[in-house]
Amino acid sequence: MTLTDELIQYSKDCIADTRHVCQKHRWACERFLNDLKKSGTKDFPYIFDEEKALRFFEWAALHKHTKGVLAGEPIEFTPIQRFIFGNVYGWVHQDTGLRRFRKAYWQVARKNAKSQSLAIVGDYELMALGEPMSEVYIGATKSMQAKIIYNEVVAMLKRCPLLKGKWHESYGVIRHPKSDSILRALSKDDGKTGDGLNPQCGLIDEYHAHPTDEILEVINTGMVARRQPLLFIITTAGTNFGGPCYRVEYPLVEKILDPSLDFDVADYFCMVNELDRDQEGNLIDDVKDEECWVKANPIAATYPEGLANIRSKLASALESPEKMESFLTKNMNLWVNQSAMSYMDMVKWKERGAITKIPVDLYGRSAYVGVDLSRRIDLTAAALVMPLDDDGTTKYLVRAHGFIPEETIAAHEKTDKIPYRAWARAGYLTITPGDVVDYRFISTWIREQVDTLGVNLREVCYDPYNATHFAQELDAQGIMTVEVRQGMRTLSEPTKAFREEAYRDNILHEPNPLLDWSVSNAVTKRDHNENIILDKEKSTNRIDPIAAVINAFSRARVTAEEDMSDYVLSDDFSL
Repeated sequence: MTLTDELIQYSKDCIADTRHVCQKHRWACERFLNDLKKSGTKDFPYIFDEEKALRFFEWAALHKHTKGVLAGEPIEFTPIQRFIFGNVYGWVHQDTGLRRFRKAYWQVARKNAKSQSLAIVGDYELMALGEPMSEVYIGATKSMQAKIIYNEVVAMLKRCPLLKGKWHESYGVIRHPKSDSILRALSKDDGKTGDGLNPQCGLIDEYHAHPTDEILEVINTGMVARRQPLLFIITTAGTNFGGPCYRVEYPLVEKILDPSLDFDVADYFCMVNELDRDQEGNLIDDVKDEECWVKANPIAATYPEGLANIRSKLASALESPEKMESFLTKNMNLWVNQSAMSYMDMVKWKERGAITKIPVDLYGRSAYVGVDLSRRIDLTAAALVMPLDDDGTTKYLVRAHGFIPEETIAAHEKTDKIPYRAWARAGYLTITPGDVVDYRFISTWIREQVDTLGVNLREVCYDPYNATHFAQELDAQGIMTVEVRQGMRTLSEPTKAFREEAYRDNILHEPNPLLDWSVSNAVTKRDHNENIILDKEKSTNRIDPIAAVINAFSRARVTAEEDMSDYVLSDDFSL
């Protein structure tokens, strides 16, 4: 059987096995089969060169396991590894012979040979690909994490007699004298500038833990001079919903893999191994069902020692509920809210109510604006909430926008670890001149939204903190303003109701990373009567956009109910 036949059969088997193979894994297999059908065509100038893939497999076979029960034994790739790396190294451009996939993403649970796999990729790109003066860099949040892969490379090379004398290591750098190539782990200083880096290969480990995309971008931007670079991301799921992995990379990977979407990034290979959720974000698989563990653990759940380790972790999590979060992220590869006090289940927020275009004509509809005016040197936010009740069920379309002063944005990007300037270029944020937020820009944004959408601005709802003068200016313009007191008595019901409506698929929100980030940051505080409000002091980062949304929602919800009551009591209503 040829390698191509092997991967075709593997793909067909996975697609048919919904019990043990997760949806995104099956999608990756479908993508492979579809790519084979159209390979070498005008619109798809890529072909599968199995000789190039087999060359990588031959290189991998020179290595031996360094740890565990298989220590000292030759490494034999599992079926999923042969699928992943067969794809990464087998696909080439039909005219140039250069690799197709210049970026790869593999999200899988812990103890599934991630470090080992990246280590083999690293020393292959260093010594065997044939690129002169290759530079291979390992990027992680901490130098200790980056050293895991680095040390694995060193350990495997030491156990390979055929490579003796062909490399040497000193001062944290592995060198291949024949090609004048190097491999090393990146430091924090490298992440600040990246000066002088010309990577052939970048290995990003545990991307879920990266607070920013700084290291990834340092590597990525340095690759422009290379003919066929490779940026390889391997990670588990995590709890940081505001980080670049969940906020940027994971949604992009989902879009690429989803066969129902007319979307592709031809040079990006993607594989995700996780337990399955339904379209509303609810977990389908039972974490106590050992048969489904292989979905997230395609290697670890196939041998006794791996299964025993997962059983042990589950038993500990069931005994101590505070450990369940770690079990779900690390062992079942599920993105999980960081705290029980987190305001929103971000999986549900992402899956329910997300729209790409406004479903109805908004002309003449009521709109409510909420503002959250923080200190003028910080992020400030405004939001629109528009009740829609065409089908008898009231839904709420929400929009949010941020404002931040120009002279403090660099400091905020550093402390908040958020690309404010990039978001401003994308239209989610306005950078105001000077060192304080000019509230006139907020007024302008409100007017522009009202004029563009053609909506009827009913009220501007504001937190009285720092907003008295702003409200007076709006009053002078003939705009109705309503003070929204920031306490349990005023905000508990709308805060709960907004979340309930979001879970019911009744909060419609367009793509907006600023709003999504603020929702993921929000945590609650509650009193003895189970009343809740957003807690700015304990939230992990800024929550101004979602706070502005809830200010507006508090009035939009009440007014929508009042309007319905008036209708029911009117002469136009009938059963």
